[in-house]
Amino acid sequence: MSGDRVWTGELNDDVRIGGRVGLYDTTLRDGEQTVGVVLDPEQKVEIAGLLDELGIDRIEAGFPRVSPEDQRAVELIQAAELRADVWGFSRALRADVDALLELGLRAAVIEAPVSERKLDALLLDHQEVLRRIDDAVSHAVESGMTIAFFGVDGTRADLGFLETVYKTAHQAGAQEAVVVDTIGVAAPEAVGNLVAGVRAWLGPDVPIHFHGHNDFGLATAGAVAAVRAGATWVHGTINGMGERAGNANLGEVAMALHGLYGTQTNLRLDRLREVSSRVQELSGYELEPWKPVVGENLFTRESGAVASQFHDPPAIEPFAADLVGAERRIVLGKKSGVDSIRIKCDELGLDVAEEEYRDLLAQVKRIAAERHGLVSDEEFRALVERS
Repeated sequence: MSGDRVWTGELNDDVRIGGRVGLYDTTLRDGEQTVGVVLDPEQKVEIAGLLDELGIDRIEAGFPRVSPEDQRAVELIQAAELRADVWGFSRALRADVDALLELGLRAAVIEAPVSERKLDALLLDHQEVLRRIDDAVSHAVESGMTIAFFGVDGTRADLGFLETVYKTAHQAGAQEAVVVDTIGVAAPEAVGNLVAGVRAWLGPDVPIHFHGHNDFGLATAGAVAAVRAGATWVHGTINGMGERAGNANLGEVAMALHGLYGTQTNLRLDRLREVSSRVQELSGYELEPWKPVVGENLFTRESGAVASQFHDPPAIEPFAADLVGAERRIVLGKKSGVDSIRIKCDELGLDVAEEEYRDLLAQVKRIAAERHGLVSDEEFRALVERS
């Protein structure tokens, strides 16, 4: 796919998916499971507002049965009157469902463990899990809720039992189903096969979600494979935050779908870096500067060879900086070239004769090599003034 602001050429044309998918954000629940992250109710409301402005379709407000703080956060988010649909999270327990109903929530994910490993760890057998699913889902649906059934660790489950689980949830009234890669173990091809299998079990009219984790670095690829196989909802978080290696990163998923596969979402890509930065600030962690879509380095150039092409963005970048709300810039360091000096002088409004460029470059390289870092704009100004 290529366009005015996406420069991928024609290579991907034959693998386009097209269409549109919804984004289900679980930053406030699964994302908060990031080690060391604690968000208070007011911070969660702020993030929910940012997600709403970003164009997220469904926001998972929390798991109110587990703590008074989650309950308060859900209350505040409900009162915020967001455009996004507000969803809750529940185990397959009637009491969990009642906690959601008491808060006025009318849509929720209901989860149950489905793999043999999870069942053994939790001392549950098949019949008890099926009983809980039937009871909790039917209770929720009879109370007027929209339910998406969420089979925990589904990618490691016995397929025969998994089929029984999803059919039990559907027969109990669950209107939607989530294919769940809890431990992030599914190859993209396997995700596609499983999504297709669940669609075959439940019929083409039941919306299928995909919830993936990133333990093998394939959560975005898994999400794309799920969409290709017919999933119409993708779960994930801002910045990919979450337990262990994190969840699917919704910004990366939306950008990949848009830029490579011609599949649209409602995500406002131009607001993504702003929201990413604020969520990072509230959560207290740092992002790698080379992080896809939102990383600090994406449109920052040090290499002289690249600086010589800086005037022609499609020559050195796959998509336009303004598409994701970023700014392009040149920095000076060991790898800079003469064009880097010229561009930086123009940028800073410094009147420097062309014959002085190489001497300035030599000074920049020397300082950068000595400190193992960059030369700031202020330091460069000082070099020019001393020249």
